[in-house]
Amino acid sequence: MPDLPRPPLQRLLADAAHGVLLFAVTPPRSSASPERVKEIAAVTLDRLAPLDLDGLVLYDIDDESDRNPGERPFPYLPTVDPARYHAEHLHGWDRPTVIYRCVSKYAEADLRDWLGAADPRRVLGVFVGPSSSDKPVRTDLRRAQELRAEVCPDLHLGGVVIGERHTRRGDEHLRMLAKQERGCSFFVSQVVYDVDETKDLVSDYFYACRDRGVAPRTVIFTLSLCGSPRTLEFLGWLGVDVPRWLRNSINHAADPLSESYRQTLAIARDLADFCRHLGMPHGFNVESVSIRRAEIEATTDLAADVAALLDRP
Repeated sequence: MPDLPRPPLQRLLADAAHGVLLFAVTPPRSSASPERVKEIAAVTLDRLAPLDLDGLVLYDIDDESDRNPGERPFPYLPTVDPARYHAEHLHGWDRPTVIYRCVSKYAEADLRDWLGAADPRRVLGVFVGPSSSDKPVRTDLRRAQELRAEVCPDLHLGGVVIGERHTRRGDEHLRMLAKQERGCSFFVSQVVYDVDETKDLVSDYFYACRDRGVAPRTVIFTLSLCGSPRTLEFLGWLGVDVPRWLRNSINHAADPLSESYRQTLAIARDLADFCRHLGMPHGFNVESVSIRRAEIEATTDLAADVAALLDRP
């Protein structure tokens, strides 16, 4: 009997299925020529074609210097709007796309227009709030969530979850529940390098859901390779907690990228096993925070290896 086709991402998330696999990219720089943007899109589609993915993630990049005044290891460069990049250059991608929106930088009318034009059969959204309390806000997160409910209620909406914030404040699981009440049907984490703090968050969220009699939504853990001390420094600038032993392992390895690959795959195995045992719906989002070719290419291999770890309907 032939294998049945895998359900679309929207159905997997609605059913809180295990084993979702996404791959994330950042759109090209806004300064790139139209020809260069087309070339980058073509290369991206070639890289994605052999992977057994449920969806693509397109990030919306914002200047976060207000959150961290330290020098940014990689410069901030504005990028093409992710919705425009998807609509104009990724026609060859035939699976769903999760489009991030840093809502604080958009006027309400602009978000309303995007939601009005969005096709829930092709796209999903993740709304991201301001990077700090000092950042100017054109539309706040709660209002953006209300707009989605008003304008495009069929659009699957995701929320960002940060294990580091849970370690510092102890209430990230309550933030997740609040976002869930406001329409979030899945969550995507910040890059995970500290497994224990991520397990703490998942456990607190799972049992809080049980106490309230609500079903936990799928949490998608983001994985990213780190092939150089500079990339490791950038992860720290972004607010990612990397345990000291793991920083040492990467920094002192003869091949930092290979060591990061080994450790990241171990993180994926550990989290998948933990979630399966708990009964927590989960998945992975594989990305590269680096602009180095070797790290980008290794990310594609990582996605293939992570796919083999997952229990997928």
